[in-house]
Amino acid sequence: MAFATFWFIVTTVLWTGFFVLEGFDLGVGMLHAVVARDEAGRRAAINTIGPLWDGNEVWLIVAAAAMFAAFPPWYATTFSGFYAVMVLLLAGLIVRGVSFEFRNKVDSVRWRRTWDTLLTVGSLLVPLLVGFTLGGLLHGVPIDQQHEYTGNVGDLFSGYAVFAGITLVLLCLLHGATFMTLKTTGTLERRSATLARRIAPVTALAVLAFLPWTHATAGKGVLPSVVELIAVIAVIAAAWLVVGRSEGWAFFATTIAIATTIVSMFTDLYPRLMVSSTSHAFNLTVQNSASGDYALKVMTVIAAVFLPLVLLYQGWTYHVFRRRVSAEEFTGPRSD
Repeated sequence: MAFATFWFIVTTVLWTGFFVLEGFDLGVGMLHAVVARDEAGRRAAINTIGPLWDGNEVWLIVAAAAMFAAFPPWYATTFSGFYAVMVLLLAGLIVRGVSFEFRNKVDSVRWRRTWDTLLTVGSLLVPLLVGFTLGGLLHGVPIDQQHEYTGNVGDLFSGYAVFAGITLVLLCLLHGATFMTLKTTGTLERRSATLARRIAPVTALAVLAFLPWTHATAGKGVLPSVVELIAVIAVIAAAWLVVGRSEGWAFFATTIAIATTIVSMFTDLYPRLMVSSTSHAFNLTVQNSASGDYALKVMTVIAAVFLPLVLLYQGWTYHVFRRRVSAEEFTGPRSD
């Protein structure tokens, strides 16, 4: 079972990487029409993530693929039980991706505003629904002895799952606002900083409520884990640094806050993968849901070869597109 535990850690890392990298993309998508008051500003805001968003989104695909390959029953029960949620999530991902490509295809204000709205809605749905699903895995949903979902859509809803989605939305908003302060200039930078200062206290309060709730829901006692303590410190530091206008350190703090929040959900879930509200005897666990040792060994070799290459390539991409974006770059004649 050593390989099974290893792949639970890998899956946790992949989901964490998705929220760290795609988190600021989602935040920019939600905020681009708020931080910018004209077309040039909106185009500049979108272009801060233009070269990055699709590469960051791959982490979501790889995380789901890791669940499928390493823990097939976990993947099957989650995607069947949360089917309606997954359809909405897929719709959000589609309209979000299409909006990047389609908003500038027609020179019409109404056309662009429509796609801007879809970009905002799609960017909101992704963290909300993924957070809702992760919260449901920990809180528990009706699962029988055969690890089949036995409830309906209403059984997916719980206060904790909904709050998990809201918390991740707020973290992405703060992450995106701090990112735009690093990637824009002039008025856009100032408005991004103002938004970050307004969002930071609300996000900090949400995380401070969410982490103890997560620990209590998992039945892990009253004392927080080290990861949860780091998350609390990071989100408080992010709020303080945003007010102090330490742009780089504020973005670093939001990165740590969102990463440790996701990690805390998975560490509190372990060794379970999905909690059954019908009976804890029906829980999906690392032990009863893992693929065979040979399959996990082959996957480990493949991951050891290709994951470092992917990280190097993505790091190089961030280096190439590191410069700030100015609204003045988009005030001239349209070229797209």
